[in-house]
Amino acid sequence: MIIHLPSATSRAAHVAKLCELLPNAQVVEAVNGADAIATGEGHLAAGPVCAPRYPFALSPGEVGCFLSHRSCWQRLAESDADYALIVEDDFDIDPAAWAPAQRLVQAHGDVDSYIRLPAKPREKPVQVIAEDSGARMFLPRRIGLQTVAQVVGRNAATRLLAASPKLDRPVDAFLQMHWHTRQTIYTILPSGVHERTAELGGSTIQSDTPAKAKLAREIKRAVYRAKIATRPQTPR
Repeated sequence: MIIHLPSATSRAAHVAKLCELLPNAQVVEAVNGADAIATGEGHLAAGPVCAPRYPFALSPGEVGCFLSHRSCWQRLAESDADYALIVEDDFDIDPAAWAPAQRLVQAHGDVDSYIRLPAKPREKPVQVIAEDSGARMFLPRRIGLQTVAQVVGRNAATRLLAASPKLDRPVDAFLQMHWHTRQTIYTILPSGVHERTAELGGSTIQSDTPAKAKLAREIKRAVYRAKIATRPQTPR
């Protein structure tokens, strides 16, 4: 499933390329967060859904991104597929590294899986599950951010839907809360995934923050991340 906002016309040619590259690919129309909020379909929570409290208000882009992933989870939950690859439209691959990563997915993916294929190698393993030609599938101590590419199982999609009827933080921050979602998340690195955001016209989610607000924001972010770090995933 390739999440794509039709108004992001600078990405259309790349999405067409992905449809040729990925087997059984389908484009899932991304949700416009501003429209969802305006019509009351943003599913925004009145307060924190669970601890720790996320310190920032959700932007329309973050709302749209979360709802777009929920749309994919809903499609998957209602399908007969064991699992699906869900990618954002700035996703691209390095074929040499992609091949062993996909062999690990095929060997270990199932209906209960959530396997991250991150573009940035920031996660540290607490338990290695399997290796293939230099690629490792592992349980990360702290789940990384960004959702450019992931393999999601049908049962995992159902759990994530049940845990997110109301939104109080971005989707990647939500996924870090394994104690709330009851979903174990694994990572494969190297993943063979590249993120082409800058080449495709920049982010469709982020917005500029005034310079005077950046320091306060970074302090709040650091405090929040420290709280997340106190709840690591542990070996099963």
